[in-house]
Amino acid sequence: MAFTRPNPNQKPRSESGGGVQSYVQMEKVVQIAIVLPVAVLIGWLGGAWLANRFHQPWMTLAGFVLGSVAGISAAIRMAIAFGGGPDKGGNGAGKSNPEDQS
Repeated sequence: MAFTRPNPNQKPRSESGGGVQSYVQMEKVVQIAIVLPVAVLIGWLGGAWLANRFHQPWMTLAGFVLGSVAGISAAIRMAIAFGGGPDKGGNGAGKSNPEDQS
């Protein structure tokens, strides 16, 4: 029976492969880039539908503005979660955990 000696200089493989990890990071960035125009489009279409239904032309602009605000807030929230935020030890609300303070 053949015996193969393990290579002592071989580094253990990381659990998340380098190629897969780069695809995951790329997907997160693409998701941030897509959420803003999609939110604006949905708000604009919803406002246009309401404007046609209730004969109020200002609803198209209101839908566009609400979609823009929703898209920007979602993109910022996703970017902070992706980047870790300015205080990486925080709880996501911009406040640190009370247990961390001494």
